[in-house]
Amino acid sequence: METKDGKKFTPILLGSDFNVYGMARSFYELYHEPVQAFASIQLAPTRYTKVVNLELIPGFDEDPVWIESMRKLKERYANHPEPVILIGCGDGYADLISRHKAELEDVFICPYIDHDLLITLSEKRSFYDVCEKYGLPYPATRIITKADVEGNKPVDQPFDYPVALKPANSVEWLDIHFDGRKKAYRIQSEAEFQDILKKAYDAGYTSEMILQDFIPGDDSRMRVVNAYVDQHHHVKMMCLGHPLLEDPAPSAIGNYVAIIPEYNDTIYDQIQKFLESIEFTGYANFDMKYDDRDQTFKLFDINLRQGRSSFFVTLAGYNLADWVVKDYVKGELVDAPTVRANKDEKTHALWMGVPVKVFKQYTRENADKDRALKLIAAGKYGTTYRYDEDMNLKRWALIQWMQHNYTVNFKKYFAENKG
Repeated sequence: METKDGKKFTPILLGSDFNVYGMARSFYELYHEPVQAFASIQLAPTRYTKVVNLELIPGFDEDPVWIESMRKLKERYANHPEPVILIGCGDGYADLISRHKAELEDVFICPYIDHDLLITLSEKRSFYDVCEKYGLPYPATRIITKADVEGNKPVDQPFDYPVALKPANSVEWLDIHFDGRKKAYRIQSEAEFQDILKKAYDAGYTSEMILQDFIPGDDSRMRVVNAYVDQHHHVKMMCLGHPLLEDPAPSAIGNYVAIIPEYNDTIYDQIQKFLESIEFTGYANFDMKYDDRDQTFKLFDINLRQGRSSFFVTLAGYNLADWVVKDYVKGELVDAPTVRANKDEKTHALWMGVPVKVFKQYTRENADKDRALKLIAAGKYGTTYRYDEDMNLKRWALIQWMQHNYTVNFKKYFAENKG
């Protein structure tokens, strides 16, 4: 790819999911060239597309296959004079890049923090310790270990029901399978709480579980922030989104499917101070929820990558792919001010991951939905996966299939999961 001032670069994406398609589309909108990607398996979002060149390597999502494959890719790209930027689009890939950064960065630009800090921020227990240190609000939490459930003894929990329960190690959780497994849980009773813990550890999960006080309110209390921090540890872009609807399917709980832009200096101040204090580098994604009991936004976690729904940033006019290019290729960010997105409501657009009819039917009635409906009526909305410049018959059929599945899943699961 080549910038307008003649500087060449090559981005490489790792993965094949919605995040990969969103980043590839963001690059394509700027440079009109497909992006090279590598992954272990083919997922639907990157099928039948001209914006991603996907190369599959079985077992590529874990070591030792990953690092062995990357050594071969180093040989392939070693003679490239232009910057070659490595961008992981999932937790596992971000971890692998950070873990092996010292070996990779003689060929690849790796915009990631050192692995020790990555582990500290990725593991929920240590992340909440960091929140405590830097004064960031987070939900009241208890850590549960495998030892706590040994001998089938019941685990005491200090909160009223419902409570939130989720795995501390999201990467390990992906390899665990049992009846009733979900990405995260809202537990309604003592019996359900004890049952899920037992099933999880009996299935082979070894890491900690995070038990939290459930913050009252529905999806519309959530907020999401995407940020880019340059190689000198200065925050250069923050974009706040207000999720209005989440996927109710058990395997996808916590995945946003509708986000409207929002501006909030208090949140921006907290995020910028935190990221610069810990000397972060690269993309970051935060999830938080407003707690009206003490009028604070409480952080759930930080993803050390773009979020699955992060195309809402590009849709709002702050192309997500462009920041890493400005940083490592153009050299434009050193003296650039921090962009706090979405202050001008005239630029707002609604991001959706579901058909309009699903949004209209299932989103809770409130002023934010009314504002979103006005954006839809004005044509100011879009999705990650539907891109007019990347449309063909097979991709059109795939999109219809995906949208049909969303419609079915909402009809099947929404009633039992809404708050």
